[in-house]
Amino acid sequence: MPLPVISATVAAIILIVQLILMVTVGAHRGKHGVNLGIGEDRDLERKVRRHGNLSENAALFVVTLALAELVGAPSALLWAFAGVFLAARFFHILAFGSLTGSHGDKGSTFFIAARIAGAMGTGFSGIGLGGYLLFMLGTA
Repeated sequence: MPLPVISATVAAIILIVQLILMVTVGAHRGKHGVNLGIGEDRDLERKVRRHGNLSENAALFVVTLALAELVGAPSALLWAFAGVFLAARFFHILAFGSLTGSHGDKGSTFFIAARIAGAMGTGFSGIGLGGYLLFMLGTA
């Protein structure tokens, strides 16, 4: 059985990004003296959600990607799903770089578009990958 190299690569990228986001939350907490929760700090709230949303979506995607890889899904297709997922997560991170993207405050529509792209890309890549895995298992 081949090693799940694609899944391992995606997991490594996500882990690095996740830890960077964790550091940004911790630095903000330290700078503003918020030990637990978010208080009334909307900037901290968007940083916490940016970090948490990646956590909520990444683990299940990587596990499903690894399972598809282990049962023999084509590498090109797995890279495509992974590429869309990673791009979507980076769009979400960009969107939550401002209060426009996270809270809908007035500002550049780029952040709103990035949030939409992040949500749609995450959803489509996850549904596509999950559906393809089910298809593979049904034809095995």
